[in-house]
Amino acid sequence: MSVVDRLATSTEEEREAAVTAAAGAVRRGELVVIPTDTVYGIAADAFSHDAVKALLEAKGRGREMPPPVLVSAATTLDALAEGVPIWARTLVEQFWPGPLTLVCRQQPSLVWDLGETRGTVAVRMPDDEVALAVLERTGPLAVSSANLTGRPAATDADAAEEMLGDAVAVIVDGGTSPGGEASTIIDVTVPDGRVLRLGALSLEVLNAAIEEHGVVLADEG
Repeated sequence: MSVVDRLATSTEEEREAAVTAAAGAVRRGELVVIPTDTVYGIAADAFSHDAVKALLEAKGRGREMPPPVLVSAATTLDALAEGVPIWARTLVEQFWPGPLTLVCRQQPSLVWDLGETRGTVAVRMPDDEVALAVLERTGPLAVSSANLTGRPAATDADAAEEMLGDAVAVIVDGGTSPGGEASTIIDVTVPDGRVLRLGALSLEVLNAAIEEHGVVLADEG
């Protein structure tokens, strides 16, 4: 691949150019690096089998670890998932956009291949203006943390370029990630939910939000 196109987002004009370039690369089936509210992510068109395969290969990851899907609006959840329980919708209302990933049963009509998902999809809406602007133009993106498997996730464009520069077409430089902590992942395919990974959102905060539903989440790692 040619030399990576790294674009700043300091001004309105720069941001527009960066978002346009990233969205264009995604539509061409290429990989891009974008900032999010947690860490930097490497992104691909979720509906392109080849692009998702390239994403996993870039990270040195197998199909047994499918990437989550980022969306630009909470309403997109129902286009991708079915049977989302009421208590999980309350979490979406409270914490999207934000560092909350929900593992849901995917809509059976979806024609995509994210890897060995066992009929599920992990969905998140990031709280980052640049990421949301890209997502609004591309639709759902398969996004994994911007790092080689086994190395720390990139929290700035330098680290992302050092690890993944050869594999991506565009790097959108949004400065240092404000979060730096991964999202909390909850499996909502089981009646009372399971916490698969504790991240930026604590059990206390999550359980306070869904207390009215009589559901109590526990950390099952």
